This record gives sequence, structure tokens and C-alpha cells, in this order.
Amino acid sequence: MSELRALALAALLEPDPAAKCALAQTLHASTAPDQAPLVDKSGRAVAPATSGLASGLGPRLSIAENRPPCQGELPGRPVRPDLVHPAKVPRRSPHKPEGLAALVHAIAHIEFNAINLALDAAWRFDGMPPAFHQDWVRVAAEEAYHHGLLAELLRKLGHAYGDFDAHDNLWTMCLRTQDDIVARMALVPRTLEARGLDATPQIQNKLRAVGTPLALETVEVLDIILRDEVGHVAIGNHWYRWLCAREGLDPVAHYPTLVVRYAAPRLHPPFNAAARRRAGFSDEELAFLQAEQPAADRLAPAT
Repeated sequence: MSELRALALAALLEPDPAAKCALAQTLHASTAPDQAPLVDKSGRAVAPATSGLASGLGPRLSIAENRPPCQGELPGRPVRPDLVHPAKVPRRSPHKPEGLAALVHAIAHIEFNAINLALDAAWRFDGMPPAFHQDWVRVAAEEAYHHGLLAELLRKLGHAYGDFDAHDNLWTMCLRTQDDIVARMALVPRTLEARGLDATPQIQNKLRAVGTPLALETVEVLDIILRDEVGHVAIGNHWYRWLCAREGLDPVAHYPTLVVRYAAPRLHPPFNAAARRRAGFSDEELAFLQAEQPAADRLAPAT
């Protein structure tokens, strides 16, 4: 068995958010000591979170071609937040303290799910190069860092992760694509997570209009998240194209087929073309989003 993938699975199964973050960050630090470290908004290196659960990881881990066995319910997560249908998640104004806390909580929930998505990719799929598993372990560590920043903002707002209802759309797509690695790379990082590239600047503009110290601090945290998410989507783009080349598929032509097959959610403009280009989307793919997506929407049911 691959020790790296077994440890990614252990982190995926961990229900406590702080312990999961510690495991993800320590796993990355232990498996990729030569990679550039995680950095904060000032460019300073971020030390891995520490936890007794994350001790004992060695500096050299091997990668095998067999999936470690899973004994437990995936993903590990706390009892709260309560998971409800997206339409039942209340909308609140960020101009009010409770509404700002709810917004920060919603983003923290996305980042918590993103940790699980990255760990699942690192653990689940056989027959991939070592770099694939290392890439997703790094993504998990960066998502853990983001979740920690948002958890601290929630604390300053008088709340904690779990205080507000949330939905489970991200993990639902993870389950749908659990047996299709091409679809996973197409529809999780480069579809669902790429939506954050489009939405984040709009959220930041609203928070600047709020103008309170904690709203502006949230804008700064979102700067970090947007910077890192460009890299995460780029990793998804890279491995999607790599897999399409291996399978003899045209990545642009195959994408709408996957959208329909797995009932991917609808994408609507405006799109952050600059961030998407930095993440590796081609002009042809951006043109598809602008012109062809409505046709796919008519075929794909909303989620």
C-alpha cells in the first residue's frame, strides 16, 4: 500500500475540522519537502498546523498503484453544520454582523469541503503518476490553511464553524465521479471550484461596500484564497488534459459530454476570464463557456 495515499485517507476520514487541517498540512510538509512552502498574504511561509493526530509522519513516503482500503464513512466531518437543500440555506445581508458571519461561514464550508475533495483525489485513484497524488495533497494543505483563516474570522465575529446551515453540493459531485477520474478532474476543480474564480471578486466588492474592519479583513483573506484557487484549478486543468491525452479524447469536445452525463451544475456569466486564463483555460474553452453553455444547460438538470 502507498503510505501517502493511506495517510490522505486517514485525513479524509478525520471528522474534527482542526485535526483534519493539521493532518493535511503536516502530510504535505512531510511528503513534499522540496516544494515551495505555503505562504500568507505577505508572502511569508506558513508553518504547518500541529496536532497529536498528525505526529509520526516520516519525510519519505512511497506511492503504490493500489488504493488503500477505506474503513469508515466518507468524508469525515463534524455533526454540525446541518446539511440542507441549497434553497433552504437562508440569505442574509453582509451589512449586518450576523449576515457577514453567515457569509464567512459559507466560504469556510466550501473550503472544508475542498480539503475533502483534494484528499479524496489523492487517495482514490489508481494508475496515476506520483505527481498527481502530491499535487492534491498540496491542494488539501492550502485549503486547510484557508479554512483556518476563515475559522479565525468566524471567531472574531462571535461564531464558529457549524453555527449556520450549509449544503453538500460539492461532495455530491465527488460521489458522482468516484469511478471516473476524467470526469472528476473535469467537473470538480475545473467546474465547481472554478466558479470561485468568478464569484470571489463580486463578493469582495460587496464586502468593500460594507466597509467594516472585519469585512475588509475578509476581503484580504479572499485575496489569498483567490490566488491559491487559480493554482488549484490549474492543477485540475493539467490533469484533465493529461488524462484526455492518455485516453485519446479531445478535452474541449469531451467536456460537454461529461456535463450532461454527470448532471453538472449550470454555469452562468460573468466569468473571470483573466483568472481562468491564469488557471490554464484556453480561448476555445472560454468561448464555450460564453456561447455554448446554455445549450448544455438545456440538457443537464440543475443540481
